[in-house]
Amino acid sequence: MPPAHPFDDDKLREECGVFGVVGLADAANFVALGLHALQHRGQEAGGIVSHAAGVGFNSARRFGYVRDNFTKASLMETLPGPLAIGHVRYSTAGSKGATQIRDVQPFFGEFSMGGAAIAHNGNITNADALRRELIDRGSIFQSSSDSECIIHLMARSLQRNIPERMKDALRRCEGAFSVVAMTRTKLIGVRDPLGVRPLVLGKVGDGWVLSSETCALDIIGAEFVREIEAGEMVVITEEDGVTSYFPFERQAARFCIFEHVYFSRPDSIIGGKSVYDTRRNIGVELAKEAPVDADLVCPVPDSGTPAAIGYSQESGIPYAMGIIRNQYMGRTFIEPTEQIRNMGVRLKLNVNRALIRDKRVILVDDSVVRGTTSRKIKEMILDAGAAEVHFRIASPPTAWPCFYGVDTPEREKLLAATMSEEEMRDHLGVDSLKFISLDGLYRAVGVAEGRAPGGKRYCDACFSGEYPVAPSDMLDKGFQLKTAAE
Repeated sequence: MPPAHPFDDDKLREECGVFGVVGLADAANFVALGLHALQHRGQEAGGIVSHAAGVGFNSARRFGYVRDNFTKASLMETLPGPLAIGHVRYSTAGSKGATQIRDVQPFFGEFSMGGAAIAHNGNITNADALRRELIDRGSIFQSSSDSECIIHLMARSLQRNIPERMKDALRRCEGAFSVVAMTRTKLIGVRDPLGVRPLVLGKVGDGWVLSSETCALDIIGAEFVREIEAGEMVVITEEDGVTSYFPFERQAARFCIFEHVYFSRPDSIIGGKSVYDTRRNIGVELAKEAPVDADLVCPVPDSGTPAAIGYSQESGIPYAMGIIRNQYMGRTFIEPTEQIRNMGVRLKLNVNRALIRDKRVILVDDSVVRGTTSRKIKEMILDAGAAEVHFRIASPPTAWPCFYGVDTPEREKLLAATMSEEEMRDHLGVDSLKFISLDGLYRAVGVAEGRAPGGKRYCDACFSGEYPVAPSDMLDKGFQLKTAAE
């Protein structure tokens, strides 16, 4: 599914979302609701696998939004049972932008001790090497996804039950993985040793829930219990509840800091902190680090809104909705002519002209990737009669690609990889441009001392170029890691 407008092509795409339920009648219906709440994490395709005694496993995989597929009674009736898992997807590995239905998760495998399905959020950084090894040993792959390696590794394990086979398989995997899996009787959740991608545990009635974010627990009325720890596996059954294991060597966690900035929904809770509050704090830090005389603080909707509120509160400059978002701009919008394509950003956003005219405007956005959208928004603001345009960005410069489950452009296409802040300001044609510092971002997420050398608590490789797990497949392809000079 191609991007519906240029705006999609100039944002870091979220990885994926996973959701699982055990111990509730018609579990697939709860999974569909959970996936709907996680739709922001993947809008390309989705899938659900369920299990019912006497019926066995059933699955449905579809392109497009959850609301357009998994709300139909005729489909949901084909997914009976008290145990189900689901996945919403962007193509972070495999055929980007040209997804085949065989790439859509959850993946299912039949083993000697019964079937199992898995849904994976993240990216396996040694998947190419694993795939070559598995194919040499006779495995036959059906998809282009890195996640399928897990199923094949499980099939080759000599362990006697599926959770143990999963431990075996995931010990071979490098990179980032939050996995929700199921057997005929068990719901399983696993996070990689660094806990790069999120996974939380919830309780609803007599049932249990695993989810990428807490906001998806809210939609089904589930109580948030706790986060799955970095390197932890939980095995959940109706009879025994939650059993916890730690199958990997314990390491200091390095959660993805960009989840705080952009990926997670603002009504989610991460590490005991409200994502909304963290983003508002980012705006406060930005106002301290990069003040400017202006008349209005305006967010680039919707991701820049909490930071803009924080910037306004700290600076005392009035907050205003200078840009209005068209809420009904779907990804399937037809763009038949070059003239219409050139209107891409205007189809999504429109300037509040009466408010903007003759004003010095601070625009707050979450990030700058290629810079194409920032330039178009600046032009729209100036066309509306603004006197000055100042950009304030709620993340440090994105100068390095992510290999842990985010669809990032090649490094040479990242504006911050080839330009200084001053050069980016001139390229965008704005009166000023300032990014929050990496220390400021750490302070905003609650690390008072900032990003202390040697004491990093997050994965911030997209800003720093310091990768906590070597991206071995990419290194084999010639990717150059950060040098001492950089």
